[in-house]
Amino acid sequence: MRFRLIPREEKFYDDFLAMADELLKGSRLLEEMLAADHPIWDKADEIKEVEHKCDFLTHEIIQRLNRTFVTPIDREDIHALARSLDDVMDAIDASATLVRMYRLDRVLFGARELAHIISSCTTEVRLALAALEQTKGVAAHSVEINRLENEADRTHQQAVMRLFDDERDPISVMKWKETLDFLEDATDRCEDVANVIEGVMVKHG
Repeated sequence: MRFRLIPREEKFYDDFLAMADELLKGSRLLEEMLAADHPIWDKADEIKEVEHKCDFLTHEIIQRLNRTFVTPIDREDIHALARSLDDVMDAIDASATLVRMYRLDRVLFGARELAHIISSCTTEVRLALAALEQTKGVAAHSVEINRLENEADRTHQQAVMRLFDDERDPISVMKWKETLDFLEDATDRCEDVANVIEGVMVKHG
């Protein structure tokens, strides 16, 4: 049995899982927001609360990192993982904010589908983080996140094509194009999380 004179601070894993739980909550609220034919604008407030919680957790992780001598994984990886998780929530929040700010009063093709993919991605992120703590099974979740991100790319492209084909109001086109871009960006940010986790496994697996 190896003896460690200075114990590792293992609470970082709990913090990451707590952030992943908030991402799940935020993505499901986004799905609810876009489930009806008319978006539920008030869901933006609930999503904003989740975004604030993620900001708080990110701050706590960085503060703990500054106080901790021995960490379970490299310090730069802890920082990168916290930031990448927070970026996912920022993209979810930005999408919801635009839906309400632009007063989008109907759900066009692509929005609901992308919200569902985001929710699936955050589920896989949660599972990948749990696998990271156990140091096994990460690869399968990373592969699935990559597959979902590719699906989001295709859905986004189809949605933008339909938008330009069907929508005659240029202002509406502008509003929806930006919203669809942010929705797709949330899946990109999930892939960033997966890339950080895979990098950690290469070093420590």
